[in-house]
Amino acid sequence: MKTICATVLAMAAVTSAHAETTAAERTAAYLKKIAAEDRAEAPGKPPLNSVIAVSPVALDQARARDAERKAGKAVSPVHGWAVLLKDNIDSTELPTTAGSLALKDNMTGRDAPLVANLRKAGVVILGKANLSEWANFRSTSSLSGWSAVGGLTRNARDRLRNACGSSAGSGAAVAAGFADAAVGTETNGSIICPAAVEGLVGFKPTVGLVSRTHVVPISSSQDTAGPMTRTVADAAALLDAMAGSDPADPATAEADAKKTDFAATLDKASLKGARIGVARYAAGFHPETDAVFEKALTTLKAQGAILIDVKDFPRRREISPLENRVLCVEFKAGVAAYLASTDPAKVKPRNLADLIAFNKAHAKEEMPLFAQELFEICDRAKGLDDPDYLKAKADAHRIAGPEGIDALLKQNDVAVLVAPTMAPAYLIDPVLRGGYVGGGIGGPPAVAGYPHLTVPMGEIKGLPVGLSIVGTAWDDARVLSLGYAFEQARK
Repeated sequence: MKTICATVLAMAAVTSAHAETTAAERTAAYLKKIAAEDRAEAPGKPPLNSVIAVSPVALDQARARDAERKAGKAVSPVHGWAVLLKDNIDSTELPTTAGSLALKDNMTGRDAPLVANLRKAGVVILGKANLSEWANFRSTSSLSGWSAVGGLTRNARDRLRNACGSSAGSGAAVAAGFADAAVGTETNGSIICPAAVEGLVGFKPTVGLVSRTHVVPISSSQDTAGPMTRTVADAAALLDAMAGSDPADPATAEADAKKTDFAATLDKASLKGARIGVARYAAGFHPETDAVFEKALTTLKAQGAILIDVKDFPRRREISPLENRVLCVEFKAGVAAYLASTDPAKVKPRNLADLIAFNKAHAKEEMPLFAQELFEICDRAKGLDDPDYLKAKADAHRIAGPEGIDALLKQNDVAVLVAPTMAPAYLIDPVLRGGYVGGGIGGPPAVAGYPHLTVPMGEIKGLPVGLSIVGTAWDDARVLSLGYAFEQARK
């Protein structure tokens, strides 16, 4: 009975927000709102710039979904949802630009498998969301949320503040009420950061749960797509629709066996008796955020959670240098493979060296704010068979995962780790780029490929901050359920 009740409640939470209107009505309203508000500006209110393009067939899709529902053929809880895709994910009706003018004509005519899965579930592809160009992997001094194609995405809660990256547009658009949900991608922080600063739920699933085929890559070790939504129930439902094995992506070999009905397994009583590790090593970077975190811990405890302080993560500072080596090698190889799959008549660059040359030739448009030193460093990287790369990859994963997160979970006999995600959004400063406050728990699960959820835990002077929940590989359902229980308790 408990399981049935939990399932019914979770499914009701997923569908209630969308039940009062038709897909066509919602899609039309979103398109109108995007057209009126996304690029609009007023004194003291610069444009949001969260959407790069809207689908010319979005309304046709929505009307078809309504006809299916009327005929009793709604196939999933997300049937008829209007969803934005980060513009590094291929879809048939729109170009995939990764924010770069080099790809502005990249009409691939194909759906990424994750998009094909969404369509099978009845999702309406509303359009493409802006992003940090090349998913924030062109320069170490990049301005988060900026792309040459889409301009600078700003925070929907305060347009003078940063939307974080690289899924900046996905987060800002959902926060602005431009879509039912959005899909972001993450290599390290690119779903979690924008979701946290916009007051959203963001979920980075276990790497391999969602296909990466026909997604502009950074890292075959760390890349994954994930949902960015208003509630945990919505995130679970969208993940249900996206997840699945893909023969073209070896990392997803276990996805069909590992995935479950994530929305149905949400349980608002899941915190009762749950042993939770409080990652003290990932806090202490911002006093006001720490104060909100302590209130969140009180909520967890009130719901029956058993809290265990975890004071240190041994060797975690060794991870980043190893990760950087891995990302460079994998990006150089991965972007060349993606470019090779595009139409050379529409996309002239065929490899990273060509992209570097393109940016130099179009420096006024492509590099008005920051350079491309990461591209240049990575272009000197060796291949995927390089022994130094293979060792760095193995070491990074081991220190972050089995000897890191897994060891902490086992030593402290806890199911998950929690920490504040990050401080509130900082002011945009294209000159000094100051204001970012570090900290948080996100690096190790990104490198290990483990699930990471951020859920709103409160606000500081009107600016949202999130609670991070991290688990071990393939423990996505438990992470989501614990986050759901926290969210319901906060309400």
